[in-house]
Amino acid sequence: MLTDSEIIRRIREGDSRQFESLFRSSYVSLVRYARTLVKDQDAAEEIVQDLYYRLWKNREKLEIESSLNGYLYRAVHNLCLHYIDHNRVVENYAREMAFHTAESPESPADIVNYRELQAKIAKILERLPEKCGKIFCMSRFEGLKYSEIAERLSVSVKTVEANMGRALKEFRKALAEQ
Repeated sequence: MLTDSEIIRRIREGDSRQFESLFRSSYVSLVRYARTLVKDQDAAEEIVQDLYYRLWKNREKLEIESSLNGYLYRAVHNLCLHYIDHNRVVENYAREMAFHTAESPESPADIVNYRELQAKIAKILERLPEKCGKIFCMSRFEGLKYSEIAERLSVSVKTVEANMGRALKEFRKALAEQ
Protein backbone atom coordinates (compact mmCIF):
# COMPACT_ATOMS: atom_id res chain seq x y z
CA MET A 1 0.00 0.00 0.00
CA LEU A 2 1.31 3.43 -0.96
CA THR A 3 1.93 6.26 1.48
CA ASP A 4 0.18 9.60 1.10
CA SER A 5 3.40 11.25 -0.05
CA GLU A 6 3.91 8.56 -2.73
CA ILE A 7 0.33 8.99 -3.98
CA ILE A 8 0.77 12.76 -4.11
CA ARG A 9 4.12 12.41 -5.91
CA ARG A 10 2.60 10.10 -8.53
CA ILE A 11 -0.37 12.41 -9.11
CA ARG A 12 1.97 15.42 -9.35
CA GLU A 13 3.88 13.50 -12.05
CA GLY A 14 0.66 12.93 -14.03
CA ASP A 15 -0.17 9.33 -13.08
CA SER A 16 -3.82 9.26 -14.18
CA ARG A 17 -4.35 5.73 -12.82
CA GLN A 18 -3.27 6.82 -9.35
CA PHE A 19 -5.52 9.85 -9.59
CA GLU A 20 -8.46 7.70 -10.69
CA SER A 21 -7.78 5.30 -7.83
CA LEU A 22 -7.84 8.19 -5.34
CA PHE A 23 -11.05 9.47 -6.93
CA ARG A 24 -12.78 6.10 -6.76
CA SER A 25 -11.71 5.42 -3.18
CA SER A 26 -12.84 8.76 -1.74
CA TYR A 27 -15.55 10.19 -4.01
CA VAL A 28 -18.61 8.68 -2.31
CA SER A 29 -17.54 9.58 1.22
CA LEU A 30 -16.58 13.12 0.18
CA VAL A 31 -19.97 13.61 -1.52
CA ARG A 32 -21.71 12.28 1.57
CA TYR A 33 -19.77 14.77 3.71
CA ALA A 34 -20.49 17.67 1.32
CA ARG A 35 -24.20 16.78 1.31
CA THR A 36 -24.33 17.13 5.11
CA LEU A 37 -23.05 20.69 4.71
CA VAL A 38 -24.94 21.94 1.65
CA LYS A 39 -28.08 19.79 2.01
CA ASP A 40 -28.25 19.17 -1.74
CA GLN A 41 -27.07 15.99 -3.49
CA ASP A 42 -26.43 17.60 -6.88
CA ALA A 43 -24.50 20.49 -5.37
CA ALA A 44 -22.48 18.06 -3.22
CA GLU A 45 -21.50 16.05 -6.29
CA GLU A 46 -20.56 19.22 -8.20
CA ILE A 47 -18.42 20.43 -5.31
CA VAL A 48 -16.47 17.16 -5.09
CA GLN A 49 -16.11 16.95 -8.86
CA ASP A 50 -14.84 20.53 -8.88
CA LEU A 51 -12.29 19.61 -6.21
CA TYR A 52 -10.96 16.72 -8.29
CA TYR A 53 -10.93 18.88 -11.41
CA ARG A 54 -8.84 21.49 -9.58
CA LEU A 55 -6.53 18.83 -8.15
CA TRP A 56 -5.81 17.38 -11.58
CA LYS A 57 -5.54 20.77 -13.27
CA ASN A 58 -3.05 22.01 -10.64
CA ARG A 59 -1.40 18.66 -9.96
CA GLU A 60 2.13 19.85 -10.77
CA LYS A 61 1.90 22.43 -7.95
CA LEU A 62 0.24 20.03 -5.50
CA GLU A 63 1.80 20.37 -2.05
CA ILE A 64 0.03 18.60 0.82
CA GLU A 65 1.69 18.73 4.22
CA SER A 66 -1.07 16.97 6.17
CA SER A 67 -2.68 13.62 5.45
CA LEU A 68 -4.18 13.28 2.00
CA ASN A 69 -7.56 12.32 3.43
CA GLY A 70 -7.52 15.30 5.80
CA TYR A 71 -6.62 17.58 2.92
CA LEU A 72 -9.51 16.31 0.77
CA TYR A 73 -12.06 16.74 3.56
CA ARG A 74 -10.78 20.23 4.42
CA ALA A 75 -10.91 21.21 0.73
CA VAL A 76 -14.50 19.94 0.43
CA HIS A 77 -15.39 21.79 3.62
CA ASN A 78 -13.99 25.06 2.26
CA LEU A 79 -15.69 24.62 -1.12
CA CYS A 80 -19.00 23.96 0.66
CA LEU A 81 -18.60 27.15 2.71
CA HIS A 82 -17.91 29.07 -0.50
CA TYR A 83 -21.02 27.53 -2.09
CA ILE A 84 -23.17 28.45 0.93
CA ASP A 85 -21.83 32.02 1.02
CA HIS A 86 -22.36 32.45 -2.71
CA ASN A 87 -25.95 31.22 -2.45
CA ARG A 88 -26.60 33.56 0.46
CA VAL A 89 -25.36 36.53 -1.60
CA VAL A 90 -27.53 35.53 -4.56
CA GLU A 91 -30.60 35.06 -2.33
CA ASN A 92 -30.06 38.42 -0.61
CA TYR A 93 -29.68 40.08 -3.98
CA ALA A 94 -32.87 38.46 -5.30
CA ARG A 95 -34.78 39.41 -2.16
CA GLU A 96 -33.54 43.01 -2.41
CA MET A 97 -34.48 43.23 -6.08
CA ALA A 98 -37.93 41.73 -5.42
CA PHE A 99 -38.49 44.27 -2.64
CA HIS A 100 -37.58 47.19 -4.90
CA THR A 101 -39.69 45.83 -7.74
CA ALA A 102 -42.72 45.42 -5.47
CA GLU A 103 -42.54 48.91 -3.95
CA SER A 104 -42.71 51.00 -7.12
CA PRO A 105 -45.37 50.57 -9.83
CA GLU A 106 -43.84 51.28 -13.22
CA SER A 107 -44.65 50.91 -16.87
CA PRO A 108 -44.10 47.52 -18.53
CA ALA A 109 -41.08 48.96 -20.37
CA ASP A 110 -39.57 50.14 -17.08
CA ILE A 111 -40.10 46.71 -15.57
CA VAL A 112 -38.45 44.98 -18.55
CA ASN A 113 -35.50 47.39 -18.40
CA TYR A 114 -35.20 46.89 -14.66
CA ARG A 115 -35.20 43.09 -15.00
CA GLU A 116 -32.59 43.27 -17.74
CA LEU A 117 -30.44 45.40 -15.47
CA GLN A 118 -30.96 42.91 -12.62
CA ALA A 119 -29.76 40.08 -14.88
CA LYS A 120 -26.68 42.09 -15.90
CA ILE A 121 -25.86 42.85 -12.28
CA ALA A 122 -26.23 39.17 -11.34
CA LYS A 123 -23.86 38.14 -14.17
CA ILE A 124 -21.29 40.72 -13.11
CA LEU A 125 -21.54 39.56 -9.48
CA GLU A 126 -20.90 35.96 -10.55
CA ARG A 127 -17.69 37.00 -12.35
CA LEU A 128 -16.29 38.87 -9.35
CA PRO A 129 -14.00 37.07 -6.92
CA GLU A 130 -15.88 35.75 -3.89
CA LYS A 131 -14.65 38.32 -1.36
CA CYS A 132 -15.09 41.20 -3.80
CA GLY A 133 -18.70 40.23 -4.57
CA LYS A 134 -19.47 39.70 -0.91
CA ILE A 135 -18.10 43.13 0.00
CA PHE A 136 -20.04 44.78 -2.82
CA CYS A 137 -23.31 43.13 -1.71
CA MET A 138 -22.74 44.01 1.93
CA SER A 139 -22.20 47.64 0.95
CA ARG A 140 -24.85 48.10 -1.70
CA PHE A 141 -27.58 45.65 -0.71
CA GLU A 142 -27.21 45.52 3.07
CA GLY A 143 -26.28 49.20 3.39
CA LEU A 144 -23.25 48.54 5.58
CA LYS A 145 -20.45 51.06 5.99
CA TYR A 146 -16.91 50.09 5.00
CA SER A 147 -15.88 49.95 8.65
CA GLU A 148 -18.78 47.58 9.46
CA ILE A 149 -17.87 45.33 6.53
CA ALA A 150 -14.22 45.30 7.60
CA GLU A 151 -15.21 44.32 11.12
CA ARG A 152 -17.56 41.54 10.00
CA LEU A 153 -15.04 40.04 7.58
CA SER A 154 -12.00 40.63 9.80
CA VAL A 155 -10.18 42.62 7.13
CA SER A 156 -8.89 46.17 6.99
CA VAL A 157 -10.98 49.09 5.76
CA LYS A 158 -8.36 49.50 3.00
CA THR A 159 -9.12 45.95 1.82
CA VAL A 160 -12.83 46.79 1.71
CA GLU A 161 -12.10 50.00 -0.23
CA ALA A 162 -9.86 48.17 -2.71
CA ASN A 163 -12.46 45.44 -3.31
CA MET A 164 -15.26 47.99 -3.71
CA GLY A 165 -13.11 49.89 -6.20
CA ARG A 166 -12.50 46.70 -8.14
CA ALA A 167 -16.20 45.77 -8.10
CA LEU A 168 -17.31 49.23 -9.20
CA LYS A 169 -14.71 49.23 -11.98
CA GLU A 170 -16.05 45.87 -13.21
CA PHE A 171 -19.63 47.17 -13.09
CA ARG A 172 -18.73 50.35 -14.99
CA LYS A 173 -16.81 48.37 -17.59
CA ALA A 174 -19.53 45.74 -18.08
CA LEU A 175 -22.40 48.22 -18.16
CA ALA A 176 -20.54 50.50 -20.59
CA GLU A 177 -20.20 47.55 -22.99
CA GLN A 178 -23.98 47.16 -23.12
